[in-house]
Amino acid sequence: MGHDVSGDGTVTVRRGLPYGAERRAAELYWDAFGRKLGPALNPPGKAVPLIAAHLNADRAVCALLDGRLVGLAGYQLDGRSFTGGSAGDVLRAYGHLRGLHRLLILALFDRSPAPGQLVMDGLAVHAEARGRGIGSLLIEEVAALAAEQGCREIRLDVIDTNPRARALYERRGFTAVRTEHTPYLRRLLGFGAVTTMRRPIRTRGEER
Repeated sequence: MGHDVSGDGTVTVRRGLPYGAERRAAELYWDAFGRKLGPALNPPGKAVPLIAAHLNADRAVCALLDGRLVGLAGYQLDGRSFTGGSAGDVLRAYGHLRGLHRLLILALFDRSPAPGQLVMDGLAVHAEARGRGIGSLLIEEVAALAAEQGCREIRLDVIDTNPRARALYERRGFTAVRTEHTPYLRRLLGFGAVTTMRRPIRTRGEER
């Protein structure tokens, strides 16, 4: 599906990560979430290859600008998420002693879907492509996918240091349902609260 978003080229939104775009996707993901994931996965020279090697290409919606990947939204559904990899993969990348500490931090980010939920676990848009509505296009494609899969709602978490992301989600129909304050993690992770947001999904049978 093509979208002319500013006269500067056409943005195409597609489901699935294009073959060969794993490294580019990992770099986008790290640019968006490196500050949050840094305590667990730094340095970037190890983190980006680790992420790229364990992506599930079928758990992403992507935005291409003239064929180049400029945005993506990862999600969890049916037990699979966009970012994969096992505990063993982390231990092999960082070593046993350092890896165990990192696994404990990564466990803090684990968010599994409840029945009928699709969990969106990452939205990233390249800095040069922001302000063109790409984030909104990605969210709406994820919503369409969720409806086709019979999901009742989309759930996501947003940290308190990312108000622009929260504002985007609110504009696209998400409502905050719970905020978990974690001031004891601020020094370690750089944020002190996580807000869970939800957007209801109407399936085709419910639309009028």
